Amino acid sequence: MLSSAQSEKQAFFIATLITFWYSSNIGVLLLNKLLLSNYGFKFPIFLTMCHMTACAVLSYVSIVFLKIAPFQRIKSRSQFFRIATLSIVFCGSVVGGNISLRYLPVSFNQAVGATTPFFTALFAYLMTRKQEAWITYGCLVPVVTGVIIASGGEPSFHLYGFLMCIGATAARAFKSVLQGVLLSSEGEKLNSMNLLLYMSPIAVLVLLPATLVMEPNVIDVTMTLATEHRFLGLLILVNSAMAYGANLLNFLVTKHTSALTLQVLGNAKGAVAVVISILIFQNPVTFIGIAGYTMTVMGVVAYGESKRRHK
Repeated sequence: MLSSAQSEKQAFFIATLITFWYSSNIGVLLLNKLLLSNYGFKFPIFLTMCHMTACAVLSYVSIVFLKIAPFQRIKSRSQFFRIATLSIVFCGSVVGGNISLRYLPVSFNQAVGATTPFFTALFAYLMTRKQEAWITYGCLVPVVTGVIIASGGEPSFHLYGFLMCIGATAARAFKSVLQGVLLSSEGEKLNSMNLLLYMSPIAVLVLLPATLVMEPNVIDVTMTLATEHRFLGLLILVNSAMAYGANLLNFLVTKHTSALTLQVLGNAKGAVAVVISILIFQNPVTFIGIAGYTMTVMGVVAYGESKRRHK
């Protein structure tokens, strides 16, 4: 009986973690879209800097004070420069994703984002010469074809937004491959929470001058918008905290389940985000667009399963 009760508690705990993980990930996405499109807050670089500031502060609190993950020190100057390189690439992916949300609906943004495995496989081959089975590469055909179909059937298609979304997706995949290359030795590996702890302050230092140069009037405009929209400041604060929460819960779900489970849940999360965003923002969708996105998701699932079988 005791064992049964413990397993039920564990199952409930994991289900709760997954629910919060879904909520934080989808919540950040929807709030980003709301802020950047519906409130006149057209500052994706500044918004990303707010996210990174929250990640830097909350990572420190979580690791140093709350002991959620063991603290890992940087052991060499070369390791620091590798982490800094990852941080810059990570900045590019987040900023690109936020810029794309200004021009594209969340549903199409998620469809393009689902092509991450294609770019991951491409960069893995170019950088490490790592090859997969031919059937695994074959699964990437519907991934790319689906997005091409979805693009043709997207009523709100915007070329600049599409290019920024593709760039963000490629940068996200490049970062994951680069992380494996740069931090491959056992002595330099960091868990995701410690990596975020070190990457976030570097990202803030990179984004601050970029904000001052490319979004020089952000403070004045934000103050003006805050007088028109009472909860704007609170939304930015909640949005930034949720950005950290998504990373923290990503780490915890992986820790208590597995990377494969996270991958499967991630595929489903994209579909859930699409449905919720369509219900909230009422953006028009077409049968062709839905068919294209469905093809992409099925290709991603097949790709993941093929990789697992041919390990």
